[in-house]
Amino acid sequence: MQNNKWLQWAMELQSLAQSGAAYAKDVYDQERYARIRQISAEIMSHLSDVPVDTIKGLFCNESGYQTPKIDTRAAIFQGEKILLVHENNGTWSLPGGWCDVDQSVASNVVKEVKEEAGLDVSAERLIAVQDWRLHNVQNHAYGVVKIFVLCSLAGGSFAPNLETTETRYFGLDELPKDLATEKTTAQQIQMCFNAYHSGTWSTQFD
Repeated sequence: MQNNKWLQWAMELQSLAQSGAAYAKDVYDQERYARIRQISAEIMSHLSDVPVDTIKGLFCNESGYQTPKIDTRAAIFQGEKILLVHENNGTWSLPGGWCDVDQSVASNVVKEVKEEAGLDVSAERLIAVQDWRLHNVQNHAYGVVKIFVLCSLAGGSFAPNLETTETRYFGLDELPKDLATEKTTAQQIQMCFNAYHSGTWSTQFD
C-alpha cells in the first residue's frame, strides 16, 4: 500500500466520513457516512489483503474531527556521528515515537529516547515539522506529522527493552541501508546533520 493513490483516496474518504458522522444530525446522513466509511475500509482491505473487520478496527475506530498523529524524533550527536536505534524488526531509525496525550513535543522526545536508547537528553532545538506523505514511505492509513528535535546528551546507557535491540552512532557516510523509511529516511538524517552544524538553522516545515 506504500504511496498508493488508492490509499490516499481511501484515507480521504474515511476522514470525510468520520467528520461528517461527527456533525450530521439527520439519521439518513449518518447512514450515508457509515456506508462511505465502510467503502473506505473495503478499499483498504482490497489493497492490503487484510480482512475488512481488522481494517475497521485499525482505520475506522475513532470519532470526531480527524487530525494527523504526531511523531517525534530525536537527533543526538556524538562528535560527527548521529545516534540510531535498532528496531525489533531489524531496521534502524532515529529514536522516537507517537506523542502521548499527556506530553509536550519536548517531553515526549525525552521520554522516547529514554525508553528506546536508555539515554538522558534535553531537547534543544526544533529542526523540522514535516508531513510524512511528502518525505516517508507510508504504512499507516492516517496522516502523520513528524517533528525532529536536536537534543543534547546528559548521560545514561542502553538497556534492553521491548522496542529496540541496540543503539549505535553512525557517520553520514556510513548510514545503514536498512533504515525504517516510514520513520527515518537518509534525507531526514542529512537534514539533522545540517541543523547540527548550522549556527543559524531555521526550522523547516512542509
